Amino acid sequence: MKLILREKEFDFSRTYIMGIINVTPDSFSDGGLFKSPDDAVQKALELVKDGADIIDIGGESTRPGALPVSEKEELERVIPVIKKFREIDNMTPLSIDTYKSNIAKQALLNGADIINDISGGTFDDDIMKIASEYNSAYVIMHIKGKPFDMQKDPVYSEKGVVSDIIDFFTSQIKKAESTGIKRDKIIIDPGIGFGKTLQNNIEILKNLSMLESFGCPILIGTSRKSFIGNILNKPVNERLIGTVASVILSIINGASIVRVHDVKEIKEAVTFIDFALKNKNIAKVS
Repeated sequence: MKLILREKEFDFSRTYIMGIINVTPDSFSDGGLFKSPDDAVQKALELVKDGADIIDIGGESTRPGALPVSEKEELERVIPVIKKFREIDNMTPLSIDTYKSNIAKQALLNGADIINDISGGTFDDDIMKIASEYNSAYVIMHIKGKPFDMQKDPVYSEKGVVSDIIDFFTSQIKKAESTGIKRDKIIIDPGIGFGKTLQNNIEILKNLSMLESFGCPILIGTSRKSFIGNILNKPVNERLIGTVASVILSIINGASIVRVHDVKEIKEAVTFIDFALKNKNIAKVS
């Protein structure tokens, strides 16, 4: 399993970190933090310094209950950030968090390398074609419903949430490949919190290894999400420890990339767990 992004080889001999930049007024955790493209770029550069391997830029909130924004507004939010970031840093891979084909195309033309599609190709029929045409990496994420209604009593088949997600990836990976996207450009994300109950999320994290058969890097995004708050009874800004725990569980069970807000702290946890997993037979030190 190997992925080439901006001439960098991601061989997945370690866990990679995707840092989050939401250029939105209403994202559940960091909405409204960046008043200008310069502010967003400064934060992105800080995340790279802290250890982010990829920066993920989004211009539309996909929190539960969120309504879509126009393409014009989304473009006005993300393209200046991508352009300004590329003027300073031309090496760090950028991901565009969008399910709209035109947003994805414009982002790729201005320096993005990955399309991070929360719909996994189900909201816009042309987005996979854009990924194929520009030979970008493509994240197929699983979602049940759409952001505005996805948390309204999500129900899965009798086979269970993990089996349903496996069926989804089987179908969407086949669709992506038939569109021209190469398997070594595909990343899969089971979509923690996107049409899932607390129990669904935990079941997914415990059974991530079942997704390894696809031979694709597994991306996990648990950072500060409500299921952590529900377990710990903590508000959004007090979920770092829970996020760290969920990231470690994810890595142990097969995650290749973790998408997080708190890069500096997560980097330490990731470095530790990667070391421990690679050195299972370290001699006991007296």
